[in-house]
Formats: sequence, C-alpha cells, structure tokens
Amino acid sequence: MQTVDIPSFLRHQPLFQQLSSEQIHALVPFTHEVRGGKGQIIFQKGDPCDGMFLVVYGRVKLAISSSQGSEKVMEIIQPGQSFAEAVMFLGRPCPVMAQFLEDGFLLKVEAQGINQAIEKDPAFARRLLAGLSMRLHGLVRDVERYTIETSLQRVIGYLLQNVDPLSARPQLTLPVNKNLIASRLNLTPETFSRMLHQLSEANLITVTGRDIQLLDVAGLRQSAV
Repeated sequence: MQTVDIPSFLRHQPLFQQLSSEQIHALVPFTHEVRGGKGQIIFQKGDPCDGMFLVVYGRVKLAISSSQGSEKVMEIIQPGQSFAEAVMFLGRPCPVMAQFLEDGFLLKVEAQGINQAIEKDPAFARRLLAGLSMRLHGLVRDVERYTIETSLQRVIGYLLQNVDPLSARPQLTLPVNKNLIASRLNLTPETFSRMLHQLSEANLITVTGRDIQLLDVAGLRQSAV
C-alpha cells in the first residue's frame, strides 16, 4: 500500500507551498488519509463538510443526482488538485456527492487546521481565495459554454484544452469513460460520440478507444468558430 510523507506532500501543493515548515507541521495533526476503491462514495450530497480534500492519486467525480436517477457531473478532480474548500467555510451540507472513479488516495485536512493557518498567515487566506476564485471562474465559463456553444464547439474545446497544440503529434487519452466526459460537457453520451465521429469523418481527429489524435489543430479551431 502506497504511503505518503504528509508534510512533504502539503509543502508541494500550490495552496500550501508558501507556508513555513512550522506551519506545515501544524497542519499534520489535522490531516488524515482517505483511501477508497473504484465507485466508493467519499461523501453524499447533504453530508456535513468539515474539511477539504487533496488528491494524492486516483480521480474523483463531483456530481449531482436528480430524483429521476440521472446524474450531472460537475467536475472531475485530478491528482494534485483539491476540492470541498468552499463548502468547508460555509458550514453547510455538501451540495454535491463525491465518488472515486478509480482506486484512490486522498488527504483530508480538517477545517480547524485550515482556520489556524489563516490566522497565522494572512497570505495563506489570499492564496485560498485565489484558488477558489479560479474555480468559480472555471464554473462560470462552463455555464457560458453550455448556454452559448454548440455541441461540436464544446467537444472541440475539450480536445484543444487537453493537448499540447505545439506538439508534432498532439494527442490525448480520455482520463475517464466517454459518458462521464459527456456529462461534464452537458451532452448526452450519444451526442458526444456523434461529435467525435463527425470530427473523425472530417479527418480532423482519429479515435482509437480512449486515445484521440488531433490531425489538424488549425482545422479544429476553424470548425469551432
């Protein structure tokens, strides 16, 4: 079973990297390991939120389920990212559910430890606010895309955001299954697959399972206009 040096891991997170060694070690007693297998629930919508989570490895899905059983994926959290910071400060129940998409390992930092770090270092509070602002900006941008952009534009945007356009052979491997990505883009799985097929027919991409190669980046950008 993989272990982690908690002080070292915290120190290398953007949110904590400016804290002193003393401040980092002060967080350790408030930091706990959370391990889970694929499909395991981390917390349900409505559960109390008394801390934030850092992903050591694995991916986490944040989603909302309707009374009819359908699910909307709000965000997919990658290794090195964090989640639940905002709700932690509100003192309200979690507005979404969190679930491991694969075997994963998280660190949960209790709110008490975060509050102590803020009291000792105002700059930490500014970095935390900056991180939350960036996430809010991303969510607003997503809503704008769902409202304004066509299905094809959303798919092209996702592809271009997840590759290095300067690479000689820009390509990506979908990190999760197509159904989850489709939900994240506010599309049905059928529409997502149809858009990929349309781009493939236009010789702009090739699709092999989860592997997608971008054959014509300029053409993709033109198609998204």
